[in-house]
Amino acid sequence: MVRRVNVKTAVALFLMLFFIAIGGVETSAATDQHIYDNAGLLTESEITELEAFAAEHSREEGADFLFLTTTSTEGKAIEPYMADYFDQWAAENNQENAVLLTIDMGSREVYLAGFGTAEARLDDSRVDMVLDRIVPYLQAGDYGGAFRETVATSSRYMEYRPGVNPESIFLRTWFQLAVSLLLGGLVVGSMLFNAGGRVTTTPSTYVDHDRTRVRSEMDRFRNKTVSRRRIPQKQGGGGGFGGGGTSAGGRSYSGGGRSF
Repeated sequence: MVRRVNVKTAVALFLMLFFIAIGGVETSAATDQHIYDNAGLLTESEITELEAFAAEHSREEGADFLFLTTTSTEGKAIEPYMADYFDQWAAENNQENAVLLTIDMGSREVYLAGFGTAEARLDDSRVDMVLDRIVPYLQAGDYGGAFRETVATSSRYMEYRPGVNPESIFLRTWFQLAVSLLLGGLVVGSMLFNAGGRVTTTPSTYVDHDRTRVRSEMDRFRNKTVSRRRIPQKQGGGGGFGGGGTSAGGRSYSGGGRSF
């Protein structure tokens, strides 16, 4: 009798844990969203593809990559609108680490911000470099491409420690390879030069200094040329704004914005 009761208790406990697990999975899936396309800029296939792309990089970096679009910021500037939205999102999802790209089609402005650990890993200067890359996408109407570039570039930048310029030429593989080849060539050349012995004669060896004199010297002006070149001006979106701040909920963030 006792054994039968124990079996029933075990089965009941198993079923209870099973349904709790299912509920937890469904809740997790319901909140595992990265694209909030309220302006309807993306197709269903784009949303599906970008959700998978953002989820992959979010797991790798430990920070969610979010994309928010709107046609109206409800009378607010885009930065406080973005900050208020993130306050609500963070409270609902219990997540503080995120990179949020916000597009307002009403004012044709974009704002990129880094919260939590992303604030230092994607600081204001790095945000500005990401914006340089995505503004051409926005001007061309490729909003999905802009978000994909944001995720890919931000993720790459966040791999470097804060304070390092991720676009520095010294970090380029081709530059490091060229330096290695140059140093190797210098070492080999030095070894070959020393192996051949030292030359002890110079042109002055065969000059009779007692009988050689400079008879005269003359400087003659030939001509003067002046070259001109046009300095190209940087093309891009409108003036930048922002530079990070603190939300109404007390969350600090890095950031920057542009018009397009």
